[in-house]
Amino acid sequence: MKACIMCGGEGTRLRPLTFDRPKPNIPLLNKPSVVHLVEHLATEGFSEIVITIGYLGNEIEDALGDGSLFGVHIEYVRDKTKLGTAGSIKNAESLLKDEPFIVIGGDHVMDLNLRELYRFHEHNDAKVTIGLLPIEDPKEYGIADMDVFNQIHRFHEKPNAGDIFSNLASTGIYVCDPAILEMIPPTANFDFAKDLFPKMMKMGDRLNGYLVRGHWTDIGNSGAYRQACKWKLDKLPGTTINGDFNIKDASVLGPVNIGNGVQVGSHSALVGPIMIGGNTTVGDEVLIGPYTSIGANCNIKSGARILSAIIFNDVEIGKNTSVSGAIIDNSTKISDNCTLETGTVIGPRVIIRDNVTVHSNVSLWPELVIEKDTDVKETVQNPGYTSHSSHNS
Repeated sequence: MKACIMCGGEGTRLRPLTFDRPKPNIPLLNKPSVVHLVEHLATEGFSEIVITIGYLGNEIEDALGDGSLFGVHIEYVRDKTKLGTAGSIKNAESLLKDEPFIVIGGDHVMDLNLRELYRFHEHNDAKVTIGLLPIEDPKEYGIADMDVFNQIHRFHEKPNAGDIFSNLASTGIYVCDPAILEMIPPTANFDFAKDLFPKMMKMGDRLNGYLVRGHWTDIGNSGAYRQACKWKLDKLPGTTINGDFNIKDASVLGPVNIGNGVQVGSHSALVGPIMIGGNTTVGDEVLIGPYTSIGANCNIKSGARILSAIIFNDVEIGKNTSVSGAIIDNSTKISDNCTLETGTVIGPRVIIRDNVTVHSNVSLWPELVIEKDTDVKETVQNPGYTSHSSHNS
């Protein structure tokens, strides 16, 4: 079975986390999100994978290689301009024209039964089958009106109030017959939901839906990203210690996954599910609470409280600093007695001095210096990072 993963976008809604990396490479439990996706496809039986790449695409190639590590074969196609979702598939036509294929976004995190969806498509007569999932707030998605025979009669992208005729949201996962490639104009910015599906319905082509079950999100914003991390932590099988683990009179309540060379000081408490990367040091009387993921080579100083946070690599958290529901990118240094409120997103290589409070849902762009005793109430951008810039570290 063949799959196509679309990884061409710039991930602007996830800034400042996407200046140093493409969105599919954002770490999820200390490895790129797209690696989890390829591993899931492999377990579902998709052995041939085509990946369309654009922004910082070389980093995706570096993370996945030829796919042999995951038991699959991967080929890459570069989008040289913005082609839209369907246009990107058209650009990879030479690799997709021989058999039905499943289309997935490179920022998707899921545990859905994709083999079941693919088999349903094979045994029915629609050119496209859309994976549908009931969702609480479908305003940010395409919604479908589907009958008992799985045929979609209406499809509305990002509806306003009054137009929400269904809560069946498109996951952006499509099983397609190669015949649709002929319906997509070459070199055009052409989208599945906005262009192809209305065109098919106007021409009388059948469009099917299939109700998928399980967890699914696209990590298009920081809230969805934190939710995806929570799902993955919930699946930790138990307590795993990888190599040396130096713990004094601290308490550990699993499930936890601890990397090699982690040191934990006295009277600290680790309450799972949590993950801590290799060579990270945790000081005395530190509380690390559920749904926290900490990368490698971090230094969590004494008295810190880390609760449901996502911390990348080489990060320093100062004494008596509180981090709650925040995301902190690589090589950032947070000094003593600081408070990072829930929803905070701190970019890479930021320096935060003593006694700083960063308010909820505030973002700090890369390489900023926040002086001591500052109350940061609004997002702070760095003029050196324009809307089109990327900085690889």
